[in-house]
Order: sequence, then structure tokens, then C-alpha cells
Amino acid sequence: MSAENDPAQRVAIGISFGNSYSSIGFTTGEGRAEVIANEDGDRQIPSVLSYVEGEELHGGQAKTQFVRNAKNTVAYFRDFLGQEFKSIDATPCHESAHPLQHESTIAFKVKDSAEDEENEVTVSDITTRHLKRLRNSAAYYLGKEVNAAVITVPTNFSDAQKEALNKAAKEAGIEVLQFIHEPVAAVLAYDARPEAKLADKIVVVADLGGTRSDVAVVASRGGIYTILATLHDYEVTGLKLDQVLIDYFAKEFLKKHKSASDPREDARGLAKLKLECESVKKALSIGTSANFSVESLVGGIDYTATINRTRYDLLGNKLFSAFSRLVLHAVEKAQLDPLDITEVILAGGNAHTPKIASTIANAFPETTTVLAPSTSTTAINPSELSVRGASIQASLIQEFELEDIEQSTHPMVTVTPHLSHAVGVLCISGDETNGVFHAIVDAETPLPVRRTAIISTPREGGDVLIKLAEGLRHIKVTKPEPKAKKEKAEDDSDDSDDDESDEEEELREKTWKVSNVLSEAAIKGVKKGGKVEVQINIGADLGVNAIYREVGGKGGVRGIIAGEKAANGSA
Repeated sequence: MSAENDPAQRVAIGISFGNSYSSIGFTTGEGRAEVIANEDGDRQIPSVLSYVEGEELHGGQAKTQFVRNAKNTVAYFRDFLGQEFKSIDATPCHESAHPLQHESTIAFKVKDSAEDEENEVTVSDITTRHLKRLRNSAAYYLGKEVNAAVITVPTNFSDAQKEALNKAAKEAGIEVLQFIHEPVAAVLAYDARPEAKLADKIVVVADLGGTRSDVAVVASRGGIYTILATLHDYEVTGLKLDQVLIDYFAKEFLKKHKSASDPREDARGLAKLKLECESVKKALSIGTSANFSVESLVGGIDYTATINRTRYDLLGNKLFSAFSRLVLHAVEKAQLDPLDITEVILAGGNAHTPKIASTIANAFPETTTVLAPSTSTTAINPSELSVRGASIQASLIQEFELEDIEQSTHPMVTVTPHLSHAVGVLCISGDETNGVFHAIVDAETPLPVRRTAIISTPREGGDVLIKLAEGLRHIKVTKPEPKAKKEKAEDDSDDSDDDESDEEEELREKTWKVSNVLSEAAIKGVKKGGKVEVQINIGADLGVNAIYREVGGKGGVRGIIAGEKAANGSA
């Protein structure tokens, strides 16, 4: 009986399928996600296939063929799935097998058989071969046949691309249980840790990938994830970071060997530069210097050099800054402020670079946690985030009937109503006229929802008036007092620097403005230093049911607001 018909027969893994690298993982019996190494010991497996005299090489072995066998080596093909030829950017494939139009799809012309003849292999077939190799590596490690998976995809993967990927996976003997967005998988990987505390938060997931950068702003509310905004950039990429190193070492080589030809203009020389520069980049992520060494770079000349991290940081500075601007732009697109962001998760291999993490950290306030190896001791390996999240999701749903999985991911189920404003309370005591707003249910929370909060009462207790209200987040900016004229530098050229330092000294803080009072309730005789428990239930129709009671007290005051009344401010 097939796994598709009998969920009990499923052996499901998580697959992170990237343009540059792929990963496979599973969840242990104790519920811990583990990343599987392939037969070569690689946990980050290059998404590359190469053919030598009819033999298929995969992953790291295939990647080394860029030097001697580039025309029969296929790479950077994921984003071509489900696309028309006229809509793709083939630039990353210039040093490998080039994509070409094949009927209504895209193919690569390679000698993939022992007959030494070129065959047109469609991108779907290449994907099937790649997924089959990943599945076989997982089966070899686990010691049993793998037949199902949760696969990660970018947030802008179209339905046509998902359909093409689903078909390719089926051909590879993999039942796709679910596609999960890469940023959601990354957040899930962190939230699934045993020590993680489930709390409402807004997270930015940023990935400086090989062929593109992806940034997503995710609202996490009670374990439910909502993507608020996404950005994708094909100019700010890891390949551009490799290119600055390639240019640097090529120029240093030409300085040392003035009569030599430029290795960037030689196909093999460029391939060798690329492979070594990627190794240098990885070495600089964990050390302060790295050695560059290539045998017979060009014209039979061996070349060795060293580079330190400071030089690398300077070379990549423009790209790091551009990536930081992209992240801030995504926050702005979500109509949020950096102060609203609880965490920034840096995902992907380039997140190991300390300068990227420090540049992002400088763009956010100290209240925002940047999760990357160089900024957090508790950070998960950024290269493994997507596959860990996919593996956890696979373990959660692998025993479900396929119909139930499809039903739970149907748009009618997943596109739930959300609050547009925060809902919370004001506690007012004695002769006070204004209280402090306490947000209990944050904006962008999916409905229905239930939240409970314990709130300290103001002043000396006594009779406390509680107002249930909607709150609008407001960023209060306090500008520094202008400096006295005598303190200013005499030279006008310094004025711009003064302005910049003034700007840096601006105090920005998050405050709340009450926009709509939904109901009021009075609790009499609250003890001095007493606290009030507030429980709020908001239905899918935006109806609100609230209960207020003194902590330790009996009974309570109930307030009910019909959906139509609450909807005026929260729809």
C-alpha cells in the first residue's frame, strides 16, 4: 500500500531546496530536528548535477566540474521551474550549462549518457534527478525508504512553480505533504526549541542568498505565522559578494604577474577563482584571515595570497549596506518601524559573515535581537534553519490524511481575519483622567483569539476604572536640544557632521494612542498594590467578550461587545 493512501506507511523528511544549496533533515523520536549529511559528508549540498561519460555526479562532486566540464554541469535551476523561457534571468548560468527554450518549458543541453550525444533535459527532469539524489541520501542515512517530504519554497514562488515542483517530486518518488515558506520555516526552527517561550512577536527573516536576497516580515501570534511583507532583490546577492573577492584576487595576481593574462577572461581560470573565493569567504566567517591558493590559475602560474577580515569587510561594505537598506525597506513596506521588530533572523550561508550581522544590528535598536552566529550565542546554524523548520513540520503532519492536510492549507482556512489595531486596557484610579495603555492582543493577530494579562493597578488601589480600547502604535521622536553657537565648530564644513551626530542622538520610543474605547468596567475596592486580571476573547466576527477581576478576588465583571460595534475600529 502506498504512503499516499496509508499515512502510517509514510517516512517523511524536510527538504530545503535552494538555488545554490539544498539540505535534508528529519525529526528524531525525541522531537529534535537533525540535518542529514549526504554520502560525501555535506550537510549543505550544492544544487548541482554534472555528467562525465554518462556518470551522474551530484552536490559537491558536481560542483568541482565547473573547472573541467562546465558545459555538462547544471546549476542554479530551481527558479526556472514553472517559468517561461522569456521571463528567466540566465545570468548565473553563464559559467555552466546554459538554459534554452524547449517547447513550453526550459531545458539544458548536456551529454548525460555514455553515447557522448547531447540531449535536451528539461528543468523538471533535472529537478527530479536532484530530488531523487536527496531522497536516496536520506534513505541511506535513516536505513529505510523515504517517500514523503515537506519542501521549502520562497515566498514569491507562484502556483505554477509549486505545481512543477510537486510534479518533479512525485517523479522522484516523493509525496509532497506541504510546501512551507522559507521564512516561516526559519521562525518555526527557533520556536520549536525546547527552551523557546511562545510569545507574540514580529520577526524579520533576512537571507542574502546566492542568486537573490529574500526578506520577510512575519507576525508570530500564539504560534500562528502571518507574513506581513516580503522583498526580493536580484542585485544584492551572494554571487556579487563572491565577485568582489574574485576582482580583488585577480587584480592582485596581475600586479604580481604583470605579463600574465587576466584569469577572469579565461573560462577555467574564472571557475577556479570562483571556487576558491567561496572557500575564502567561508574561512573569513570563522577566522580573521584566510589563505587563497590556486594551482595553475592561468598560463600555468600557481598563485597564493592571504586576505584578512578587515580587507574583506571593506570590499563588501557597499553590498552589506545595500542588504541592510533592503531589510529596513521590508519593515517600512509592512508599515512598521524598527522599534516594532522583536527579532531579526539572519538565514542562509552568508549570515555566517560577522560584518553582515553587525551592519544589520546597527540598523535596529538595542531592543531588537539579531539572531546570527556572531551576535547571539543561542543562534541556530543559519544554513540549516529552513530544513529544520521543514523537518519539524513534516513530523507534525506526516500521519495526517492527505485530505486533511490539503484542507488545512486551503486559502479559505489559512486566510483568516486579522486585527488591524491592538486591543488592550487602560487602568484609571482615583482622580486620574488618563491611564497607561496596556496592549493585550497585538495588531495582525489572527482571529478568533483568547489572551489573558495581569496588570498592576495605579497608585493606592481603591476603585479602578478599566477601559477596553483599541490602541494605535505611535513612534515618539524626541530631538536633542540644539547646541549653543559657541559650541559649534567654526569651520562650516563641519556642520554636516554635527547634523549627523544630532540625528543619531534622537530619542525614539514606542508609545500608544487610544483610538477607540470599546467598553468600560469598574472594579471596586482593589487592595493597595493589587493587580487586575483581564481576559479578552475576540471572535472571527470581531465580537469581544472580556472579563475583569482582581487577582485573588472572586467573581468578576464581564463586558460583551457585539461584532458590529467592535468592527468599526478593528475590521
